[in-house]
Amino acid sequence: MSGITLLGLGPGDPLLVTREAWNVLESCGEIYVRTSLHPTVAGFPPNLRVNSFDSFYDDCESFNDVYRCIVDVILNLGQRTQGVVYAVPGHPFIAEATTFELVDRAQELGIPVKVIEGLSFLEPVISALGLDPFPHLEVIDALELGAIHHPPFPPSAHAIIAQIHSKLVASEVKLTLMALYPDQHPVIFVHSAGTKNLLVEHLPLSDIDRNAHIGLTSSLYVPSISENSSFESLQNLIAHLRAPDGCPWDREQTHQSLRPHLLEEAYEVLSALDSENPQKMKEEFGDLLLQIVLHAQIAREQGEFSMVDIIQGLHDKLVRRHPHVFGNVEIKDKEGVLSNWERLKSIEREHNNDLVNGLLEGVSSELPALLQAQSYQKRAARVGFDWSDKKGVLQKITEEIDELDKASDQDARISEIGDLLFSLVNLARWYDIDAESALRGANHRFRQRFAYIEASARRLGVNLSDLTLNEMDALWDEAKSEDDVETSEG
Repeated sequence: MSGITLLGLGPGDPLLVTREAWNVLESCGEIYVRTSLHPTVAGFPPNLRVNSFDSFYDDCESFNDVYRCIVDVILNLGQRTQGVVYAVPGHPFIAEATTFELVDRAQELGIPVKVIEGLSFLEPVISALGLDPFPHLEVIDALELGAIHHPPFPPSAHAIIAQIHSKLVASEVKLTLMALYPDQHPVIFVHSAGTKNLLVEHLPLSDIDRNAHIGLTSSLYVPSISENSSFESLQNLIAHLRAPDGCPWDREQTHQSLRPHLLEEAYEVLSALDSENPQKMKEEFGDLLLQIVLHAQIAREQGEFSMVDIIQGLHDKLVRRHPHVFGNVEIKDKEGVLSNWERLKSIEREHNNDLVNGLLEGVSSELPALLQAQSYQKRAARVGFDWSDKKGVLQKITEEIDELDKASDQDARISEIGDLLFSLVNLARWYDIDAESALRGANHRFRQRFAYIEASARRLGVNLSDLTLNEMDALWDEAKSEDDVETSEG
């Protein structure tokens, strides 16, 4: 009778093959194995004819090609009168790349599939570690992990990374894990779990690609950083604060009541960036993130949206607006990226029937004036509304100064001052300088230098107001000189 029998060979020791699987091995006469390198194969019944797909790993260009070719062969064999027995390491549906596609395509072709269960690699690995997989254990394939830039699991979970079969794979896995874990994070290698050659090694993450025992049956255990280190645990904490048994202040907050706090935290982040103090940045980024998660929790409670909606929407938008990364669009430089970004946003507005709102509508009215001006100018420039060079901007500044000088009343002077500031922001943009940051820097320098004048007055035993303008100018120059020395030394 035609059909496919999927058989799990267990983790490696022939003694761990199930009784049902062993009965099939003794009676089938012929078997196809994905790889003859699996230790269980050496313990097969002596009269069993074994065919393997080991040569496919040398002949095909990628693992995906290998798996696709294996599936094609097994499907053809499964249509024979005698059918086919196809055996894979471990359990047929745990960390096995060929079986899911095989079952799906067999169903489409009307080929019956019988599954013979097998002990997976997980049980002996867990036993070797003395680990309880509850409440949260992640399991991921090493090739999948090594192909991405950041681990797809939270640092509050333990993780088992399967099939680290070479030092090259271990190196790729290490680079991905180091995006989240410190170099010296303790990990555990488990080699040949489920066999008599079991080996358990404790080592730092930084050393995993130098391990001498890496092989086809190597798995890596990565303990959690801490139970409170994940984004999910932060969401749970905020939800608790908003719960009936939580904090009265947090429970009373609304989107509107949090507005001043959000703005304040954003400015404190800017201050931390200006200070170039990593410790302060870390703290202020956390305070800003708190505001975001609070708003998301309030929105979820009111049935508006959830954090999942925020993240999914952001993910989709970033992919959609980066066709030069995730698609076939070719863009050579930053200017091309920005121009295409505005084109895509225009298409989105048209798709969303948002044609009333123009190019500048997305710039928040709550932004500081300098930042708002620069945002307007950048957006307009992306569609070609800009000076051809800096000379035009400088001429415009001169023109605005002249118009300010000729202004006849206060309203006119206010208007011309605004135009002059707007033109100065434009000049900053042409020099690739953030006008808001530049002015914040000037404010900081003024405060520091004026504080020097005040301190000097106290040191001299006089009131600040008793100093003449010339004396204050001299102290100002001293403060400025000290700034210049510190800058050159830095």
